[in-house]
Amino acid sequence: MSHTGKSPQATRWMRNWLVLVGLLVYAMILIGGATRLTDSGLSITEWDPIKGSLPPLSDASWASLFAKYQQTAEYKLQNSGMTLADFQQIFWWEWGHRLFGRMIGLVAMGGLAIFAIRGWLTRGLAIKFVILILLGGLQGAIGWWMVSSGMGETTRVDVAPYRLATHFMLALLIIAYTCWLWLDLGGKTRPTVSRSIPTIAVVLLGLIFLQMAAGALVAGLDAGRTYNDWPLMAGEFVPQGYLGEGLGLRSLFEGRATTQFNHRMLAYGIWILSLWAVLAFRSTPLKGAFAGLAALVSLQACWGILTLMNAAPMNLALLHQAIGVIVTLAAVRLVWLTRSAT
Repeated sequence: MSHTGKSPQATRWMRNWLVLVGLLVYAMILIGGATRLTDSGLSITEWDPIKGSLPPLSDASWASLFAKYQQTAEYKLQNSGMTLADFQQIFWWEWGHRLFGRMIGLVAMGGLAIFAIRGWLTRGLAIKFVILILLGGLQGAIGWWMVSSGMGETTRVDVAPYRLATHFMLALLIIAYTCWLWLDLGGKTRPTVSRSIPTIAVVLLGLIFLQMAAGALVAGLDAGRTYNDWPLMAGEFVPQGYLGEGLGLRSLFEGRATTQFNHRMLAYGIWILSLWAVLAFRSTPLKGAFAGLAALVSLQACWGILTLMNAAPMNLALLHQAIGVIVTLAAVRLVWLTRSAT
C-alpha cells in the first residue's frame, strides 16, 4: 500500500491535515486532563451526540441538567452542598471536552472527504485514514463508557480508573498513529542500523506506553496527591501499604500506594534505559534521536518529581501530562526511523 499521495501537492495537504488533527488531539488530551482534575467528568449524565452539541439555553434547561446531576453518587456523597453556579463551572469543562471531540471528528471526516473528491488518495492511504477516523469514533464511545461508570446504582464519586486509563491510552494511540502517518508521508530516507537498535527503540516505546497507562491509573485514583515525599514514600522505599487491605493483587490497579510506587519504578527504568541508549548508540546515525528522547525523558522525570512533591496541583499535573505525550511521540519517531521502509 502506498505511503504517499498521488502528487506532491496532495501529499503536502495531507501532511498539513495530519498536523492539524494531531494538534487537536493533543489539545483534547489536555482538556480531558483538566476535566479529570476539576472533577467535571460526571457533570453531564447523558450521551447525545446530536442534541448534546447545544449548550443549555434557558434557566429551565440548567435546572433540568442540575437535577439529573443531583441523582449521581458524586453529588450525593461529595458535592451535596453544590450551587447551580458551582455546577455550571464543572458542566462547561465536560461540555467543552465533548464539543472539542465533535470538532475533531468533523475536521477528520472533512479532510478525508476533500481528499477523496479531489482524487488524491491511493487505496493504501484511504484505508489508513479511515482507520484513524474509526479510532476517533471508538474513542467517543469509550468516553461515554468511562463516564457511565459513575452513573446509576454506584458509590463511585469518580469514573472507574480502569476506564479512565483505557480512554487515555486510546487517545495516545490515536495521536501516535497520526504521527506515524505523518512521518510515512514525509518521504524521509531512513538510515540502515544494526539489529539491536530497532529492538531497543521498541522496548523504550513499549515501556513509555506502559508508563503512560500507569500514570492514568495514578490520576484516576488521585494517587499523586498522596505520598508526596521523594525519593522515599512516607519515609520508606516500599511503602507499608503497598498491597492495600482487602485488595490483594487488585492493588496493582486500585491501590494508591501501589500505583504510585509502580509509576516511580517504571520512570526510573525508562530514564536509565534512555540514558544507556545514548551511550550505546552514540556512534550510530540515530544518536541525535536517542539523545533527544533521553533529554525529554529526563525533563519528564524531573517534572514528575516536582509535581509529586507539590501534591499534583492542576497546572503542574497538566504540564506533566503534556510532556508525557511529547515523550511518547519522540519514541514513536525513533521507532519509525529504525523501521525498514515498505
